[in-house]
Amino acid sequence: MGFKTGIVGLPNVGKSTLFNALTRTASAQAANFPFCTIEPNVGEVSVPDPRLDTIAEIAGSAKVIPARMTFVDIAGLVKGASKGEGLGNQFLANIREVDAIAHVLRCFEDGDVTHVEGRVDPVADAEIIETELMLADLESIDKRLVNITKRIRGGDKEAAQQAELMKKAKALLEDGRPARDMDVDSEDVRAWRMLQLITAKPVLFVCNVDEESAAEGNAHSAKVAEMAAGRGCSSVVISAAIEAEISQLADDDRNAFLEEMNLEEAGLDRLIRSGYQMLDLITYFTCGPKEARAWTIPGGYRAPQAAGAIHTDFEKGFIRSETISHADYVSLGGEQAAKDAGKMRLEGKEYTVIDGDIMHFRFAN
Repeated sequence: MGFKTGIVGLPNVGKSTLFNALTRTASAQAANFPFCTIEPNVGEVSVPDPRLDTIAEIAGSAKVIPARMTFVDIAGLVKGASKGEGLGNQFLANIREVDAIAHVLRCFEDGDVTHVEGRVDPVADAEIIETELMLADLESIDKRLVNITKRIRGGDKEAAQQAELMKKAKALLEDGRPARDMDVDSEDVRAWRMLQLITAKPVLFVCNVDEESAAEGNAHSAKVAEMAAGRGCSSVVISAAIEAEISQLADDDRNAFLEEMNLEEAGLDRLIRSGYQMLDLITYFTCGPKEARAWTIPGGYRAPQAAGAIHTDFEKGFIRSETISHADYVSLGGEQAAKDAGKMRLEGKEYTVIDGDIMHFRFAN
């Protein structure tokens, strides 16, 4: 599995430019006027992971298949969107479908690029979007509570559980706090996820800075970092303009350009890494002569669940996994050498997968 990240923000903050650059496409129209994105654009990118290339080289794999990450470019929201302003809340449903939210904030000064609010204040911009999303969640909760009443009267325990969670979330939202601030008991996690509240999703604040600030950030991005930390969220500094240039370069030229800009890595790499940390995702690998492949799973998955990421039959018929750590695989020089050194482990159904594990699953048909 990969994960789906929705790119949101006010109009003209660089969302579509960033989307185009990250996905190396021109499918999202980037223009200097509000609402240039009318339908949500979807793009997939390969997740960069040097470990996969190393494994493939050792295994002599004919194909290398990286993990994938999906970006959804969602139209710019404005103040009052939850009440129908601008393009209204028709795009809020698109946000409900993503795993996480990348909130792009304008952290650059440019008189040639208009700002829908007439000023550059990324923290205030974040408040506008957060408020609109909280209002949308409140509206959704109110409608659901009305519709669920009959089920509760009929003795539906699941409906009663959901209603209780919605009431707690409503109180939190009315206090001006997002749903992700709510403490959810383990027995309520499944019901909580089914509510699909927008503000329950993890948020990564993306500071779109000018090219000169791409390496260290600027005063605007520093304020965002402080704000994000106060909300228990993360932030990352990216220059959409630089990412747009990088996306047009061959790999060799790309590395030279990054060095010239005093950047250790592209913004895409930082964004993906931050997204993995935010969602507690890890990667395991499968490899052989035919292909080497990376698989993304949530941290804490046991071996059968990890096998299920390949195919549901693997999980259902799981017997064991032959597992080698990435460090042992590389240092010893491959599968056979790891076996000879006693570093291949036979793991059962209770084994919790570790990031970097190289796995081969045995299952019953």
